[in-house]
Amino acid sequence: MKKITVYCGSNKGRDVAYADGALALADEMIKRQLSLVYGAGNVGLMGVIADAMLDAGMEVYGIIPKKLVDIEVAHKGCTELTVVETMRDRKWLMAEKGDGFIAMPGGIGTFEELFEIMTLNQLAYIQKPLALFNVNGYYDGLLSFLQHAVREGFLHQAQMDLLIVEDSPSGILDKMAAFEPKYIEKWEVK
Repeated sequence: MKKITVYCGSNKGRDVAYADGALALADEMIKRQLSLVYGAGNVGLMGVIADAMLDAGMEVYGIIPKKLVDIEVAHKGCTELTVVETMRDRKWLMAEKGDGFIAMPGGIGTFEELFEIMTLNQLAYIQKPLALFNVNGYYDGLLSFLQHAVREGFLHQAQMDLLIVEDSPSGILDKMAAFEPKYIEKWEVK
């Protein structure tokens, strides 16, 4: 893995633990000489991780739709800033460019990106590791719901097993490096 796509909030959240988590992830990526692919904002957790990576001289690839350049305040310091037409273009380019994905705490956009990558992996459009960085237990409720979906027969446990869940950047990146893709051929859960 060389490039990690990180999905995260354009806000910092109420608890400083979230920004601290973004800095910790940046530190671990820097140690491993990994590049950042992200949504190109200079605000919120996006700005925190991008600034830390750039300050260390690492490559940062930002991808943002034209409409959001002013709203999200596009990060002009990116190594490479790509402005696209639509959110769909942004998500697909971020999926193509990254060798693996980490979802940090974020809002509805982060959730959408997380579920899109889960779906692309399930359908074998891509076969790349996906991790939840569960800072401060942020994703505990979502994980509980996903296990409910497994119990109710709407989600394969095998699909859940592909999702890396960790509360430490080193744990995430170690598991991502060891990731082995698996394709689920049976659609119906019995």
